[in-house]
Amino acid sequence: MDMELGPARAADYDEIIAIVNDWWGRAISDSLPRLFLDHFNRTSLVARDHVGALTGFLIGMLSPSQPGRAYIHFVGVAPSARGYGLGRRLYEEFFALARAAGSSRVGAITSPVNAGSIAFHKSMGFAVTGPVVGYDGPGKDMMVFDRSL
Repeated sequence: MDMELGPARAADYDEIIAIVNDWWGRAISDSLPRLFLDHFNRTSLVARDHVGALTGFLIGMLSPSQPGRAYIHFVGVAPSARGYGLGRRLYEEFFALARAAGSSRVGAITSPVNAGSIAFHKSMGFAVTGPVVGYDGPGKDMMVFDRSL
């Protein structure tokens, strides 16, 4: 499947938020407020097919508090585009961007019930810790991923 990857724009937010719950099959949009595209679009990516339709995105950032660290906050791939390596391409492009900016490590998190995400991160070379009890507050345990760049 031929996809074009490029930097995100703040204006991509409306298109992304309109589809994210459908792509996940559940209400997840509260995890992606507009501020991520307003403030981290230069370190985020979008993928589009040959007619310009959104097929994937990655919201990532370089940590201002932990020099040398990058973080992947949210990644989505359209159900019709899954299984073609688009998620891997988005991650690899972000890794290159983070390395070029001086980062040497990247992290991410997911829910302990998200077996697909856990397996994907392991396949991408992330070390997995967890579930970390109360990571995101009381009752919000998370799996924590860390990888060297």
